[in-house]
Amino acid sequence: MSRTPKQVGLLVDVTRCTGCNRCVEACAEANRLGQPDVTLQQSPDGLSARRWASIVESPAGGFVRKFCRHCLEPACVSVCPVGAMYRTPEGVVLYDSRKCMGCRYCMMACPFGIPRYEWESSAPLVRKCTLCYDRLKDGGLPACVEACPEGVLAFGERSELLALARRRLQEAAPLYLPKIYGEHEIGGAAVMYISHVPLDFLGYHGEPGEEPMPELTWDWLAKVPAVALGVAGLMTGLLWIIGRRIQAEASRQARLPARPIEEQK
Repeated sequence: MSRTPKQVGLLVDVTRCTGCNRCVEACAEANRLGQPDVTLQQSPDGLSARRWASIVESPAGGFVRKFCRHCLEPACVSVCPVGAMYRTPEGVVLYDSRKCMGCRYCMMACPFGIPRYEWESSAPLVRKCTLCYDRLKDGGLPACVEACPEGVLAFGERSELLALARRRLQEAAPLYLPKIYGEHEIGGAAVMYISHVPLDFLGYHGEPGEEPMPELTWDWLAKVPAVALGVAGLMTGLLWIIGRRIQAEASRQARLPARPIEEQK
């Protein structure tokens, strides 16, 4: 891992994207995803278990690459009760299928709606972009970065990419909105954008804000044990009451005098 930056990052320059989809095709080929499944046609953003990246059209015009943001404080990791979602020392958010129990909390927690489920599989997994982590370990680049013909994607150390983004915003200010998407949102992300159009539409409910998602999800998760215990206690109480009533009825029936067989007919 010596050739891999300590905190990886990927900068997306939306102004340069022509919507050619070369990056999407390269991702599918590098990760052996095969042909898009039927859920791709049902998904408005083009993502599915067999497509981990897509090119979407902004409501304000232009093309935007959508894929996992690899958050610095990922909500998907914080909500996973078994550690199936985890973050590597380099800042890549990965998924361990051997630990997954299929709860899909990660899908519900992601503010960008990225993880997808293999609904059509008999042994379904959660799938998403891995930033081609196996290639990074060998000193390579993500397949999408190598495939892009327009220089939309830049990969490297996050701090250096932030500096690059600031230079572009300063040197070509009329071309860009004065913001680096992903620098501070939800605690920051490895994947960042500079753009000429607003990117709030990439989130579930618009701009997610700067507060790290784990701080929000933990408030909810902290209540889960108490709720579970409360429900368990309620069910135990109901079972006890029902059991007592059954026993009481059985005792009452046992105390009744036996009727002649003729009366029972």
